[in-house]
This record gives sequence, C-alpha cells and structure tokens, in this order.
Amino acid sequence: MARYDHAAGKRGPSHKTAASAGQSNIQAQQKAFWDLDVAIIARRDDEGERLMRELQRLRCNVRHIWPMPPQIPVQFDLVFCTLTEDLPQRIPWIPGEPEAALVVIDCGTGELDLQLIHNCAAHGVLHYPATPRTTQTCVALARGHFLYEKRLRGRIDKLDENLRTMRSVERAKSLLIRMKDVTEEEAYNYLRRQAMERRVTIGAVANAIIDSHELLS
Repeated sequence: MARYDHAAGKRGPSHKTAASAGQSNIQAQQKAFWDLDVAIIARRDDEGERLMRELQRLRCNVRHIWPMPPQIPVQFDLVFCTLTEDLPQRIPWIPGEPEAALVVIDCGTGELDLQLIHNCAAHGVLHYPATPRTTQTCVALARGHFLYEKRLRGRIDKLDENLRTMRSVERAKSLLIRMKDVTEEEAYNYLRRQAMERRVTIGAVANAIIDSHELLS
C-alpha cells in the first residue's frame, strides 16, 4: 500500500505539470489573436453579429464593412469576406502575393462553388453558423498560412537577389579579365578588395563596373 501511495504521489505532480503546460500553451496560442486587426465584409444579420462576437471574444480589433467595397481593403491582418461571384475581381493583390489573410464566408445558401473559392486563393473558408471552434480554427489557419506564404516570398526574393548578384559578379569578372588581362581568381579578388575598401557589397562593385563599361562603350 505504501508503495502504491508513493508511486501515486510521484505521478500526481507530473500530471499536474503536464496539465499546467498544456493550459499555458493554449493561452499562448490565444494571445496570438490579441489585437489582430480584422475586417468583416458581410451582412450584419444574426450570423454576421455572431461572427463579430466570436472574433471580439478572441480579443481581435473588429471592423464591420458593408456593403461590399469595390476592392478588399489591405490594411487589415485578416479579412472575412462573403463569397460572391465577383469576389476574385475585388481582390486587389497579385495572385500569390496577398497583402492580408483572407477567409471567405459561405452563407450556406445555394451550391458551394469550389472553383470560385479556388479562384479567390483564400487562406480559409468559414461556413455559417460561426461557432467558437470554427472561428478560432479559421483565424489560426488563415493567419498561419498567410505568414508562411510571406516567409516563402521573402526567401524567394532573397534567392532572386543572390542570383542577380552572381550574374553581375560573373559579368564583371569577364570584363576585368579582358580589360586588365588578369586571371579569374585575380578578378574576383579585385572585386572583393574594392567591396571591402568601400564598405559595400561585392554585387554593388560589380554593377558599378558593368555600368561604367556600358557608359564608355
């Protein structure tokens, strides 16, 4: 009996610690929604009011917009917008480069047009009625997908810049090899030395050499 009590005593705190850690994790996730600027572009009927209350319960800064504007506003972190046939034409950003997370609202009337949802490139779909669980899930997934896309675009932009720099460096090296009659390694060392002395990138030095050559040609 003593052994059992001792074991139970050891298990008790670990269970409490796990439960406490789980609760802390949930609270941290919910805090991620605090102060998000959210727009609701939908009729302010019973379902629209319910969605607004659920978002306010998550401590989001909510703004209701209706009638639907010619273009989806981009100054918000997240936009809930009623799904309409002309919604793709109202989205102002270039496909693949969203300026806000977008959740389309399916009001539950008529057939669900999956192709239309695809054309909107939405980060989530909310089907009325807006329950606490579905609303929180939509906010979390849409915001997460948007931030993930943003990180990917940043990496792509950086890779593109690196590729442009490499091309400029290669071209500048070819010019130096021809003009100064040096080896490829000597040409690169020259670019590197100039960049260090001027406290600029090697790409900037390469571009300056290319621009000067084109100006004098």
